Amino acid sequence: MKPLFLLANQPADRFYAGGRQIAGFRGTGAAASHEPEDWVGSATSVFGHEPVGLTVLPDGRLLRDAIDADPVAWLGAEHVAAFGSDPALLVKLLDAGQRLPVHFHPDVPFAAEHLGLAHGKTEAWIVLEPARVHLGFTRDLAADELAAWVRTQDTDAMLGAMHVLDLDAGDAVLVPAGLPHAIGQGAFVVELQEPTDLSILLEWSGFEIDGSADGHLGLGFDVALAAVDRRGWSADEIAQLRGATAASSGDLLSRAAEFFRVERWNGARMLDAGFAVLVVVDGTGALVAGSGSAPLRRGQTVLLPASAGPVSIEGPDLQVVVCRPPRP
Repeated sequence: MKPLFLLANQPADRFYAGGRQIAGFRGTGAAASHEPEDWVGSATSVFGHEPVGLTVLPDGRLLRDAIDADPVAWLGAEHVAAFGSDPALLVKLLDAGQRLPVHFHPDVPFAAEHLGLAHGKTEAWIVLEPARVHLGFTRDLAADELAAWVRTQDTDAMLGAMHVLDLDAGDAVLVPAGLPHAIGQGAFVVELQEPTDLSILLEWSGFEIDGSADGHLGLGFDVALAAVDRRGWSADEIAQLRGATAASSGDLLSRAAEFFRVERWNGARMLDAGFAVLVVVDGTGALVAGSGSAPLRRGQTVLLPASAGPVSIEGPDLQVVVCRPPRP
């Protein structure tokens, strides 16, 4: 198999607005107003809306079906022995045309018990454009206090009880499952996550969604809110979720290794064999695999099957982010 260059895969009519940054990054022209996410190399569908979100390969097959037909070629024998035909990874580009609502994602035990799924949704952000985010509560919250905020949609109380971080381009942030968060308007990030689309809304007022009906994964808020982390996090604990800065290369978030791996490389580099999604963050250069070579430029996304073997990237000003599943 050879590396595959992927076109944008942007589910339509999302409940929050996108900006112009995905279109500008990819060089695709005008942006649709409610297509804020590009699901890259996705074998995961939008929750409740199959097959929306699934990547279609250049030959017309769904990536998910192609992997199921030949998992060792796509994922490698060690990965298949550990995870079967599950890629165990979802990568997105996220372009926030407005501040996202306060929400959180369930962890693995909750998803297994209540939804019958093997994954929760721990995620991470590799920041491409500076952003203000809200992340975690500053004090312990009683269950009934938070439930009242959700019921009355007291957004000011929610945001006022959260840490505020100003992120710079190049920052890497781990967002554990359960931790409430809200990405600010203007953010543009590469987002790695466990391969689910599980979000529970704490806030929906002013957004194009009926959160009281659709914000709890069909579980009802009495059940869904049991998955939120209501603990007060210290400023130091929140700071420890920030990994690499723009000057960093190599492994950006070692603490995320049980969920996914992410690397950043500048200039020429040999990339180890294994299933991966490569995002060209900046510069120009070339991707060399076997006896073939293809040009690389900012805004491209490349799917690397395990059977493509080691590949090299060439170009002194090239910067790439390499997203990988957890190590078997």
